[in-house]
Amino acid sequence: MKHLIAPSILAANFAHLQHDIEMINQSEADWIHVDIMDGMFVPNISFGFPVVEAVNRYATKPLDVHLMIVDPDRYLKAFANAGASIITVHIEACTHLHRTVQAIKELGCKAGVALNPHTPVSLLEDIIADLDLVLIMSVNPGFGGQKFIHNTYKKIAQVKALADASNPSLYIEVDGGVNLQNTPQLVAAGANALVAGNFVFTSEHPIDTIAQMKAASPVLSA
Repeated sequence: MKHLIAPSILAANFAHLQHDIEMINQSEADWIHVDIMDGMFVPNISFGFPVVEAVNRYATKPLDVHLMIVDPDRYLKAFANAGASIITVHIEACTHLHRTVQAIKELGCKAGVALNPHTPVSLLEDIIADLDLVLIMSVNPGFGGQKFIHNTYKKIAQVKALADASNPSLYIEVDGGVNLQNTPQLVAAGANALVAGNFVFTSEHPIDTIAQMKAASPVLSA
C-alpha cells in the first residue's frame, strides 16, 4: 500500500480557507485532516460543525476527522452529517470503545482510534481487528508545530505487528512533527498515512511539498 498524505487544515489560513482547500484538491494529497479540539481533552479549541460543513462543501478529498474531545459519542452523528468520511476518537476519551467504534461504522464512516504519546499500543489488542485506522500521536495533542517524539517509530512497529496478525488492511496514521525528512523513516517503520500541517502550509510551494512527501521511499532510521 502506497502511503497516503493528509494535510491538516489546523495549519491553514482561515481567512482564505476555501483557497487552501482548493489547493489540497489540486494536489496529490489523499485526505484532508480535520482536528477537532474542545479545550477540555486538549488545552486548545479549534472548530466545530459549521467549519467542517464548509470544508466539505469545497473538498474533493475525504475528510479525515480527528476528535480530540471528551465524550465523543455525543457528536459522532453530527460529524458524519457534516461530511466526515473517517472519524477517529481517542482511546483515552472512550469508556466503551468497542461501542463507539461500532457506532461510527453504523454511520457509514471508517472508524479510527488515536493514541497519545504516553498510551501503550498493547491497549489496542482487543479492538484492532475492528478498526479501519490507528492514529499514533507523535506529539502531545493540542497545538501544531511541536517537535516530533522519536519513540513514535517503536510504536508504529508495534501497531504494524498487531495489524499483520489480525487486520493487514489497517491504516497506520502518524500526526505531529511530520516532514519530508522523517517521512521515509515513518513509512519504513510501517506507517501508511501521514498527517502534515505546518510543514505543508508554511511551504512556499505546498503542492510540490505534498508531491515530495507522497513520492518519498521508505528508508530505515539510523
